Amino acid sequence: MWRNRKEGKDRAPGRPQGPYQEVARRPWIFRGAHRGRVTRKNLVWHELIGLKAKIIRASHPELVGIEGYVLDETRNTLTIGGERVWVVPKDVVEIEFDLGDEKIRINGRDLIGRPEMRLKKRWRK
Repeated sequence: MWRNRKEGKDRAPGRPQGPYQEVARRPWIFRGAHRGRVTRKNLVWHELIGLKAKIIRASHPELVGIEGYVLDETRNTLTIGGERVWVVPKDVVEIEFDLGDEKIRINGRDLIGRPEMRLKKRWRK
């Protein structure tokens, strides 16, 4: 129950009800200053938020073709915002990241884990 009715204004009809809906409507996405340093070898250790992503292959056919910018990342999911917002499980997809001049395909199973914990994992370069 709301103690202050002014706090309830986000629940009115016509306003965003779910998470990330108002973020996806923004005309800009923060890409960060370090985007030029992301390469094929070190993508696993870098921040994925702000990268342009496209689902190439998935075990579920409705996930194939989703493209947009990565808005959020959890241990097992990526939130991708494009024409709408999708929450995609990492372990069932193959993702193509667009880094300007280069496109990198990576299996989602390699991205499983919290971003800060992926730094500790050992990967073959």
